[in-house]
Amino acid sequence: MESKGLLIESLQQDRKIRNFLAKCLPMNRESSELLSTEPALFSPKDALDDYLLAYQSREASLLGRREVLSGKAKFGIFGDGKEIPQIAMAKYFQQGDWRSGYYRDQTFAFAKGIATVKQFFAQLYAHADVKADPHSAGRQMNAHFATRLLDDAGHWKDQTQLHNTSSDASPTASQMPRLVGLAQASKLYRENPELADFSTFSHQGKEVVFGTIGNASCAEGHFWEALNAVGVIQAPAVISIWDDDYGISVPNEFQITKKSLSEMLEGFQRTAEDRGIELFTVRGWHYEELIRTYDEAVTLARTEHIPCVIHVTELTQPQGHSTSGSHERYKTAERLAWEKAHDCNLKMREFVLGLGIVSEEELVALEKEEKRFVQKAKREAFEELQHPIREDRKSLIRLGREVAKNSTSQKQIIEILQQLSKETFLTMGQISETSHDILRLTHKESPAARQALAKWSRDYHKAGSAQYDSYLYSQSDLSPVQVDEIKPIYGETPEMISGFSLLNRGFDHMLERNPLLLAFGEDVGNLGDVNQGFAGLQEKYSKSRIMDTGIRELTIMGQAIGLALRGLRPIAEIQYLDYLMYGLEPLSDDLATLHYRTHGGQKAPAIIRTRGHRLEGIWHSGSPLGMLVHALRGMHIAVPRDMTRAIGFYHTFMKGDDPALIIEVLNAYRLKEAVPENLHEICIPPGVPEVLREGKDLTLLTYGACCRLAMKAAEQLVDCDISVEVIDVQTLLPFDIHASILDSLKKTNRILFVDEDVPGGATAFMMQEVLEKQGGYRYLDSPPTSLTAKEHRPSFGDDGDYWSKPQIEDIFRVAYGMMKEADPKKYSAF
Repeated sequence: MESKGLLIESLQQDRKIRNFLAKCLPMNRESSELLSTEPALFSPKDALDDYLLAYQSREASLLGRREVLSGKAKFGIFGDGKEIPQIAMAKYFQQGDWRSGYYRDQTFAFAKGIATVKQFFAQLYAHADVKADPHSAGRQMNAHFATRLLDDAGHWKDQTQLHNTSSDASPTASQMPRLVGLAQASKLYRENPELADFSTFSHQGKEVVFGTIGNASCAEGHFWEALNAVGVIQAPAVISIWDDDYGISVPNEFQITKKSLSEMLEGFQRTAEDRGIELFTVRGWHYEELIRTYDEAVTLARTEHIPCVIHVTELTQPQGHSTSGSHERYKTAERLAWEKAHDCNLKMREFVLGLGIVSEEELVALEKEEKRFVQKAKREAFEELQHPIREDRKSLIRLGREVAKNSTSQKQIIEILQQLSKETFLTMGQISETSHDILRLTHKESPAARQALAKWSRDYHKAGSAQYDSYLYSQSDLSPVQVDEIKPIYGETPEMISGFSLLNRGFDHMLERNPLLLAFGEDVGNLGDVNQGFAGLQEKYSKSRIMDTGIRELTIMGQAIGLALRGLRPIAEIQYLDYLMYGLEPLSDDLATLHYRTHGGQKAPAIIRTRGHRLEGIWHSGSPLGMLVHALRGMHIAVPRDMTRAIGFYHTFMKGDDPALIIEVLNAYRLKEAVPENLHEICIPPGVPEVLREGKDLTLLTYGACCRLAMKAAEQLVDCDISVEVIDVQTLLPFDIHASILDSLKKTNRILFVDEDVPGGATAFMMQEVLEKQGGYRYLDSPPTSLTAKEHRPSFGDDGDYWSKPQIEDIFRVAYGMMKEADPKKYSAF
């Protein structure tokens, strides 16, 4: 690194460098005639402080790796080699801004106070206490950061006063879809005057969203789809690519076509004639270049809403990808030597010494202070984790010894307790396991001491479960299950209109009442969606409320997540249920887990709208509810049988604070429905089935499109002296929260589950819920039965549908067969 004198000498050779350094170096007598009077972007003290922060972060990485290798932590992934660019980025991250990044941004988190070093180690140790690890309460591995956006009651804090980071997720590039929505929110808050009053979410859209991603993850489709989306929208995102030339052991030549992301991205470069993205390339070890680049990019994004990509090259990864392996196994000696010479911290150290503000000896002393600081934070984090468990051990040993006094297994119990007392690293699981072993050994004994231990063990297990089982869904007073039911009210001669028209009226009311509500998707805007649910509403409410998107389901889901995180209330449409699989990853890995993985610290109450069940053919007849039920735990899944019920669920979920998926019945849009007098306020409670038809012989459980078929089959079965009770479950998640289906089963003693999913799909889920969880097996006089679609997808045409999915006569035959099995004499062969 050049000394300050050499840097000043170089000013005489290059005017561009002179202007740049004028912003970076302090004024002094030697340089004042050469440098402009432009305000400095950093001072020598800034540079020194920044280096010491980088040193601190590196020390945290080094100690973190040792903790994993020593067995105190299970796994570690660290941000070493990326410290200096993250510090440069942090300088331009303001209150109200957002980050959507990945798990190597620890230096940035330290720089903005998003995380402390002690919290970093608490997360590494998986400390399941939200005070120790406010990002996830031990639910995520280290370096997965999340600002606590909610107060203890589950209500929004003032985001404009926070350094906001959306909860990190481990799947590669999964941060990119949500970045689209986070950045688009700034655009909407700036453009829509109706949102001016919501000042706790935005300062007139001045917020920039900072995305970070590794070079190898840029091979993922998530990256390219998100980049295209922010370019189309022109949303204020600054995306940093940390490029160290590898993805685990695989070099860039096997990751990307041209080996250089900058070359590949050139087609996105904006021009004077056309929109696009502003591209920057900067060396990751060059402090001055980094600061200048971030200053220019962030200013452009903040003032003009131009998306920017900063390709940060020549970075290193000194400890390799993670604690699971060493990079010496796959990097050449020449590469390792280059990385050692170009380590960004080493280069920064040379630069600071070159400024002449500290001597080598002084800098070494400061480095030792940082090392001691990190070591102290590590010790405190470990002690805070272990102390309460050690206290639990004391309690268990005391209770265990009391049990041992009069036990025939005294020797074994004492040995177990002695082994536990020797452990230097304890987990709650060890305590629970030990109490179980003592109770198992004494299961034939019943002294008071054992009873006391049994109660202690049950309480301990319950407390442990509470630490890890909470917050899958909202626990606030805004939970959708807390929304009061408002039933439809009909006049004597209600108006009869098509289902899509009823939906349209409902959406119109909702948009008029709630300025935070917006809807978007393929063909939603100008066309009003393919089934006309939003017809005419874009013209009425503007393009910033009802929007078209490209064909990009993945980032439509990401938009929903990001917009909902920023206080807006999006309805994001997937045109057909079959296409939801394109967007399933962000729903499953990000949205459905968000409230849980942040221990109630973040929420994104987005509503995903789609339509499914019967149309015709392999690609438009999907009903994969079993897949969705298991992939989307953490979301509500509503399966309304008609559009009146659909509007009721939209109202409910709009009042609530959980994310939801609403699946409308595709072939019901043109069926006539009676218009309720209170259409604009009806609310259907989730988890509450509805009895559509009472009966005494058999309970038929179904949902969605199959309700109409079940009702017609039940009418036909009356002619055969069979009385079927038809129940619409209405939502699969949650499922019958009051166990009301048991009331029907107690009466009929027989149950048939019907849907259009594959065998073993949602019918198997419903069967477990009713028979196992609710204990319905106690009331059965006949084997429980399911009727589903075939294993193959539906073939095209009317006959393809007929032979692929349950029909009225199929339901009739199965129900009749169940009754014949119960009473062969009464019911002849059909």
